[in-house]
Amino acid sequence: MNQIVSVAPSLEEHTHENPVVTNKQQLFTKQLIVLVLEMLLALPLGLLLAKFQIGRIAWIFGGIAAGTVVLQGCRIFYQYSPKPNRTARKVGMALVGLTVGASNTHGNLASVASGIPIFIFLTLFLLLSGTCIGYIYARLSKTNLLTAMLATVPGGVGIMAAIAADYNKNVSLVALVQAIRVTSVVVLIPFIARTSTTNYYPQTLPINAAWLNFDPSQLELLLLILLITGLVVYPAILFKIPAGDFFGALLIGIGFNPLLNWLPFVGDISFSPPPLINLLGQMLLGITIGEYWGDKPNFQKRTVAYALVSVGMTLIAGAIAAMLAMQFTSWDWLTCLLVTAPGGSAEMILVSLALNHNVEIVTAGHLVRLIAINSSLPLWLFLFRRLDEQLSESV
Repeated sequence: MNQIVSVAPSLEEHTHENPVVTNKQQLFTKQLIVLVLEMLLALPLGLLLAKFQIGRIAWIFGGIAAGTVVLQGCRIFYQYSPKPNRTARKVGMALVGLTVGASNTHGNLASVASGIPIFIFLTLFLLLSGTCIGYIYARLSKTNLLTAMLATVPGGVGIMAAIAADYNKNVSLVALVQAIRVTSVVVLIPFIARTSTTNYYPQTLPINAAWLNFDPSQLELLLLILLITGLVVYPAILFKIPAGDFFGALLIGIGFNPLLNWLPFVGDISFSPPPLINLLGQMLLGITIGEYWGDKPNFQKRTVAYALVSVGMTLIAGAIAAMLAMQFTSWDWLTCLLVTAPGGSAEMILVSLALNHNVEIVTAGHLVRLIAINSSLPLWLFLFRRLDEQLSESV
């Protein structure tokens, strides 16, 4: 009898564990299928947009369209509403960081370092402007202050939405405003550069170009740098280091060639990630932005109108910051606009890379902003929560 009693709990325990494992496997399979469909759709869309001489930034637009279409299709035809794939965005951020870092290897980083004070000033101006805009948006939309701040402060779509979820705030509203802001900036900046600059020549990748170098030595170096990137980025994600995926990959891209050439048993090597890495990173970033569009519930017209108003004010603040940068620096207007644009940092750096326009300055400016925003997150979250509680008590 004792033996029978002792076995029963074990059988019951296994019975409870199996459905959980099965559900996780099914969820992973569904997410993988959705991502594959998005990639398969983003590829021809990117090729189609590239024919219109938009430049390499066309792959972000292809990803945005693919993410929106696939998620809407899942909701309409299969009654399945997948959530935006944060893992795909982290991989995209790492690939973009690797590409940007490699492009900055030969940049004049010493001269960029001298501009750190102006970067800090512009970041503080944008944060202060974002705080004021958030307060105005909270008053107009009658939403709580913390939700409004998370929606309007120039941070990443995924990061701000995740914080909203942690504090039980309106995740859909935060994601809506952030997605409108990022999409608007990614669309407007190349358009402005194309229409108002006479010497605008976007970098394009011909359809018959070599997307991947099949030389054995280059393939070995590609696998090595991807392995190192994974070993560095995974702990950063595991310990929830803000923007650790982008920072880690960026540093690897900058230091990979100097480190190899420093080794005594390695000759003179100059490795650059193939165009395929950049295109995959762009498509993944675009797909995750599109997924936030496809994941939107039905908002009222008034909600969308208030979101557009807040985004408009944010864009105006970015334009004012660009004018200030022109007064205090010798940068041309397009560089100032790229540095101060309130879009996602990775997206704006990609735009500068696609335009082949002062990539090292734009990268440094957005890195300073990323560090400032992410390092101050705990402080201003605490302040906004306290202020939100005081305002709710006084009502």
